[in-house]
Amino acid sequence: MKGSGNSNTPKNYSFVDNNPSSGTVEYRLKQIDNDGNFKYSQIVTVHSLPTKFELYQNYPNPFNPGTTIRFDLKEASNVTLEIYNVLGQRVEYWNYGMMTGGRYNEMFDMSRFASGVYFYRLTTAGKDGEKYVSIKKLLFMK
Repeated sequence: MKGSGNSNTPKNYSFVDNNPSSGTVEYRLKQIDNDGNFKYSQIVTVHSLPTKFELYQNYPNPFNPGTTIRFDLKEASNVTLEIYNVLGQRVEYWNYGMMTGGRYNEMFDMSRFASGVYFYRLTTAGKDGEKYVSIKKLLFMK
């Protein structure tokens, strides 16, 4: 953004982030004087919610024995997370109940399970009745 040059009067600047992250983001401005000196503005913290429900690929993948499952909730929702083996048998189940909108990272330890391919399913039900279901594959290697 171009500055106003030499001026003794206060100036106001704005910034629009066209690709904002959900969660908490911090911004600050850097003012560079004509002589090369610079200083930073105060940090501005912005909190935002995700714009959609989304289940991300676990990481690391493949893993041994722990992995992180990340998901976004665009609004308060009733949330369940399930793990299935390749035979379609549910081997783990979490009912988180009502969770507020935001980004979540859930750690999962599979040390008591056999190596192999598993699937995890996120199910959400918003207050307005909107339902979201997504399934991803994970690979556990001992």
